[in-house]
Amino acid sequence: MSANALYTDLSGYYDLMCLDIDYQAQSSSIDRLQQIFGNGGNTHLDLACGTGPHVRHFIDLGYQSNGLDLNQPMLDIAQLRCPEAQFSLQNMSEFKIAEPVDLITCFLYSIHYNDGINKLKQCIASVHSALKSQGVFCFNVVDKHKIDNALFVSHTATQENSVFTFRSGWHYSGTGEQQSLQLSIGKTTGEEAQVWHDEHPMVAVSFDELTALLAPYFEVHIFEHDYEKIVPWGQSSGNAIFSCVKI
Repeated sequence: MSANALYTDLSGYYDLMCLDIDYQAQSSSIDRLQQIFGNGGNTHLDLACGTGPHVRHFIDLGYQSNGLDLNQPMLDIAQLRCPEAQFSLQNMSEFKIAEPVDLITCFLYSIHYNDGINKLKQCIASVHSALKSQGVFCFNVVDKHKIDNALFVSHTATQENSVFTFRSGWHYSGTGEQQSLQLSIGKTTGEEAQVWHDEHPMVAVSFDELTALLAPYFEVHIFEHDYEKIVPWGQSSGNAIFSCVKI
């Protein structure tokens, strides 16, 4: 399977796979950061938008929201969910939009889908170009030095007469600029069981390295990975929310 194959083949199950994610809380939290740090505008672009749940919530919050993703089946679902929005098939590493926006987001650690540090640099430059003055770029990220290769998260969900088990975890070798997201999806229907395994190559970066990459373009603020309250990052956790204001 190619790096994108599992997401393409199982795009119809993606929302089920992310059933335990509180999209509303995530969207509302970033809306608060936009109100604190942003320019007061309400135009929004979601990178790696998937099936569009965050776009839906931003529209409901009063934003003029659009999205982009590399996966057309995901975008087809997103368009049904958000008929008011425009979705484009683009790579976040080098995307272009017709008019600059006030807020750009990248949820669910998708910033790591940039393939290597050079692609991450291109993404940051593309975001900067796509933002209005004092526009805000918000995303969540994991520090490569804090990854526990033995740690996996899992949950189960049911759809019709099938039971699904989803399991995922980060893996980092300890050197270099590549880490991976390891995924496992099990589907049981009666006596029949199927399992899919996939490994997505992703860019590995430390918070210090990332801050240095962002610094020429943004005023960088780092917060604890908590969508219920806004707390400055305490320097110890390996997950964080970055809120970056265009300079």
